[in-house]
Amino acid sequence: MKGRAWAAWLIILFGSGALILLMAFSITKGAAEIPLSTVWDALLHFNRQDTHHLIVVDLRLPRVLASALVGAAFAVAGAVMQGVTRNPMADSGLMGLNAGAGFVLSLCFAFFPGLSYLQLVLFSFAGAALGAGLVSGIASLRRGGASPMRLVLAGAAVSALLSALSQGIALYFNVAQNIMFWTAGGVAGSTWPQIRIMAPWIAGALLGAIVLSRSISIMSLGEDVARGLGLNTLLVRALCTAVVLMLAGASVAVVGSVGFVGLVVPHVARFLVGRDYRWIIPASAVLGSLLVVLADLGARMLNPPFETPIGAVVALVGVPFFLYLARRERRAL
Repeated sequence: MKGRAWAAWLIILFGSGALILLMAFSITKGAAEIPLSTVWDALLHFNRQDTHHLIVVDLRLPRVLASALVGAAFAVAGAVMQGVTRNPMADSGLMGLNAGAGFVLSLCFAFFPGLSYLQLVLFSFAGAALGAGLVSGIASLRRGGASPMRLVLAGAAVSALLSALSQGIALYFNVAQNIMFWTAGGVAGSTWPQIRIMAPWIAGALLGAIVLSRSISIMSLGEDVARGLGLNTLLVRALCTAVVLMLAGASVAVVGSVGFVGLVVPHVARFLVGRDYRWIIPASAVLGSLLVVLADLGARMLNPPFETPIGAVVALVGVPFFLYLARRERRAL
């Protein structure tokens, strides 16, 4: 355990340093190449008359900050879900949370076009709860309850349904252009007002996940064991659900439906630091930020000056990993 703690501290410290360097490098890349010295000068001596300074401060800096925040949010949401449900395939994208948030956002664009960004975030929370509730309810209909594979299948069905409804609403009410960004997934449109609204929600939820990490470790042993150890499982499950909804809802409101981050990253963190969620959650936050910042950088560099949807870049890693997990779970049955 002591060695695992050292591994966790190494990941957190060196990963944070690598994240800062990667973010700085990411700011320099795009349709316009900007030297790192100009980026540093823009941060220290911002000049609104300088075009490069405007690009750095108004476009690229909020973009990389949004990438880091949502990467940490999606990864920790997946870690919390996997720990509480003991489902190794749990992820906000696979469990219908992202599709639910996107569906409610499409309703907002169609029927309430004047909503503020804060109101959109709150509606995203409600949409994420709707998607999670539908998946859990459908997976629990059959005798035997919601097994991991049933949850995944129900999540795929609900996500497909809600995504189809979202696209139908977008076409019928002529708001397809507004929600196309959320459907494809990306951080290109991130702005400072969005960061200021999103950051407190995500930071608060991340802090809540860290506070709950010891209880999540106990929950991962099984609900009967957790009750035997005196844990209030209903309260912990409710608090963890609130944390996941905040993380997923705030993230989808910014970058749209980006899946697989919460599936892949917690497994990597668990492999590196062990099964103690006091280490898995902070390690997942750092590794998730690294993954999404790197994916956003790749999205800009694959086919310049055009951008590849960030969701597609993450899926290049996520889909093979999902297939590997599905095969492993099938063998375990």
